[in-house]
Amino acid sequence: MFWVLLLLLAWATAGTACTRLCLAAVRTAATDADTGRGHDLTLYEAAFLSGGPRRVADLTLVSMARQRRLLLAHTGWATVVDPRGRDEIERSVIGAIGPEGQSRIAPVRDAAATAAPVRGLADRLVRAGLAVPDSARTSVAAAVRQVQAAAVGVLVLGAVALLSPAPSEMPRHLVALWFALPLALTLSCLAIARVEVHPYSRWASPAGQRLLGTLARRASGGGDRTYLTTVAVRGIRAVGEPDLTAAFTDRDHWRAGHIRGV
Repeated sequence: MFWVLLLLLAWATAGTACTRLCLAAVRTAATDADTGRGHDLTLYEAAFLSGGPRRVADLTLVSMARQRRLLLAHTGWATVVDPRGRDEIERSVIGAIGPEGQSRIAPVRDAAATAAPVRGLADRLVRAGLAVPDSARTSVAAAVRQVQAAAVGVLVLGAVALLSPAPSEMPRHLVALWFALPLALTLSCLAIARVEVHPYSRWASPAGQRLLGTLARRASGGGDRTYLTTVAVRGIRAVGEPDLTAAFTDRDHWRAGHIRGV
């Protein structure tokens, strides 16, 4: 029975891919339940765990602008008012703006996000068990892609089995049902991974997520601290200021299209 061989191959493909995804998810989530206890997140740490290096750069720019040490124009330009950074991340932002004291925001964000201070922040969070290492993020993403490919492979093998001219005493609808089982396995793994793995696999480990939840609950009552916490945890657009959102919008592509239209 030719279709049985194809079914075995489908099960092997699905089983291997799902096992790899489960192992990658377990390694990513493996952390001591006490990790992070007693650790108070700084805003920089919260920004990294929520949105990665670019979120740290965004928070720094907004924080300096709130203190009137940096001007962020809605046209997408940053202007230095006070050239003295109060920490190494602020100094990296000022250095990215350049000696002229003015630059477009988009390249400043890119440069600050990849600067040594932010990389050092990431390393410290990984060592503390609060951030997911690059290798873990890569392995989970690769495992998810393998399961997606396995699902497609099961469909192809099932189609070949159904369309094969080889004689079989098994009715075609039962053959399709047998192939539906490994397909269901792959789709179930993808659904579970989306719910369980996705929240942790990008930047924050489970311990980091717990601390982020605590920080979000504590941030209340208004003021700069709450405002900056919102930027750190939820991003620029969460504060609901159109001028600020416009300042962080990359207008290069829009301007090029506008010039071509003129």
